Amino acid sequence: MATFIKQYRSYLLTGSVLLIAVLAFAYKYYDYINHPWTRDGQVRAKVIQIAPRVSGEIITLPIKNNQFVKAGELLFEIDPRTFDNALAQATAQLDSAVNNYNSLIEQIKSSEAHVNVSLHAITQANANIDANLATIAKNKAEYQRQQELLPQKATSLKAVQLAKANYEISIEQKKSAEASLSQANATLLAAKADLAQNRAALGAMGEDNAKIRAARAAVEQAKLNLQFTKVIAPVDGYVTNLNLRISSQVVANQPIIAFVDVNSYWISGFFKENSVGNMCPGNRAVITLMSYPDTPIEGVVTDLGWGIAQQTGSTGFELLPTINPTFEWIRLAQRIPVNIKLLDIPENVALRVGSTASVLVFSEPCS
Repeated sequence: MATFIKQYRSYLLTGSVLLIAVLAFAYKYYDYINHPWTRDGQVRAKVIQIAPRVSGEIITLPIKNNQFVKAGELLFEIDPRTFDNALAQATAQLDSAVNNYNSLIEQIKSSEAHVNVSLHAITQANANIDANLATIAKNKAEYQRQQELLPQKATSLKAVQLAKANYEISIEQKKSAEASLSQANATLLAAKADLAQNRAALGAMGEDNAKIRAARAAVEQAKLNLQFTKVIAPVDGYVTNLNLRISSQVVANQPIIAFVDVNSYWISGFFKENSVGNMCPGNRAVITLMSYPDTPIEGVVTDLGWGIAQQTGSTGFELLPTINPTFEWIRLAQRIPVNIKLLDIPENVALRVGSTASVLVFSEPCS
C-alpha cells in the first residue's frame, strides 16, 4: 500500500487539488445563486424640492450650503411688506362687505315695513269701500223714499234735495275710497319690488352670505400669503446645492432649494435578472459603502422593481425605432432595481445620496 501511494503520489495530490477546486467552485456557485451580490448599488433618499408659495425678494437667509437644518427652522424669508398691505386691503374690504350687508338688512327691514303699511292701507281702503257701499245703499233708499213722498205732500222739496245730495256725496266717497285702494295697491307693488331688489342685493343671510364669505376668504388668503413669506424646513435634513443670496428674487412654485430628508435613506441595488428569482421582501441584506469598506450595514429588502425602461425599440431620431447592436452569442442580463431599508446605521457612517454601495442579499424562497 505504501508502495502504491508512493508510486501514485503525484496523481493523488493532483486529484485532491482538483477535487477541492471543484468543491470550492460548486460552493461558490451555490452561494452566488442563493446569496446574490452586486456592486451596482446606490444610496438614495427623498430629496424635497423647496419652492416658495409666493414671489418676492429674499431679505433673510440664515442657512448655508450643506447645512443640517431641523424641522421647523427658518430656511429663508421673503419681504413681507407687500403681503402686509394686501392683508390690510382684504381686511378693509371685509369691513366694507359687512357694513354693506348691515345696510341692506336695514333697507330690507324698511321695505318690509312699507309692505306692511301698504297692506294695512289696502285693508283700510277695502273697509272704507264696504262702508261706502252700505252708505250708498242707505242714502239711495232714502232718496227714493223722499221722491215717493213728495207727490203726496208728505215731505218737502228741500228734504228731497238733501237726500239726493247725501246720495251723491256717498257715491263720491266710494270713488275716493276706490282711488285710495288703487294707490295702496300701487304702493304695495313698489314696496314689494324694492324689497325683492334689496333681498337680491343682499343674497344669503348670516354666515352663508356670498359676499361676506368671499371677503373673509380673501382675508384668509392674504394671511396665508403673509405666512408663506417665511419658508421653514418640513423635516430634518440637509440643504444642498444652495445658490441663493440676500436680495435674490424668487418666483412662486419654482423650486430653489434641494433638501435631503435624513430620515428617508435607503439603498437601491441593481441585480441581474437571473439573480432575483428567489429574492423576496423581508430578505436579509448586507450593504458595504465604497466610502466605508470596512463597515458593513445591516438591511432588509423592502421591494423589487416590476419594470425597467425599454431601450431597444424605443422612439429615436426621426421617430424611427432605436435598435442597439448585440452579439448573438452573448446574452446580457438586464438589471432589476431592489430597494433595501437600512436597519442600523453606524455613527461613523455619513450617508450621501448617490454614493456607491455593494449589496449582498441572503435570498430565500418566497412564502
